[in-house]
Amino acid sequence: MYAIIATGGKQYKVAEGDVIKVEKLNAEAGSKVTFDVVLVNNGDVLVGDALAKASVEATVEGEGKGKKVIVYKYKRKTGYHKKQGHRQAYTQVKIDKINA
Repeated sequence: MYAIIATGGKQYKVAEGDVIKVEKLNAEAGSKVTFDVVLVNNGDVLVGDALAKASVEATVEGEGKGKKVIVYKYKRKTGYHKKQGHRQAYTQVKIDKINA
C-alpha cells in the first residue's frame, strides 16, 4: 500500500515506515503532522472524491539543511561575475500510517 502526498509544492510517493525529507515545516521534533493525499493505492487506486477521508500521518524526526548549491552569474567582456551559495532547509519525517 502506498500513497502520493503533496507538501511544499512537491509530491512524494510514500509507504508506511518510510523516512523522507520535505520542505521545511513549522513543527517541533517528535510532533505529529498530517499531509494532504493525492492518490492512494491499496489494491485498487483511489483518487478524487474517494479520498475525502484519506490522510497520511507522520512524525517529525528533525530538521536540517541540504547540500550546498552554487549559483554563479557571469557576463563576458564586462568584468561582471557574482557567486552565491544556497542550502535549502528541510524537515525529516517518518510516515506512521496511511488512512484510506
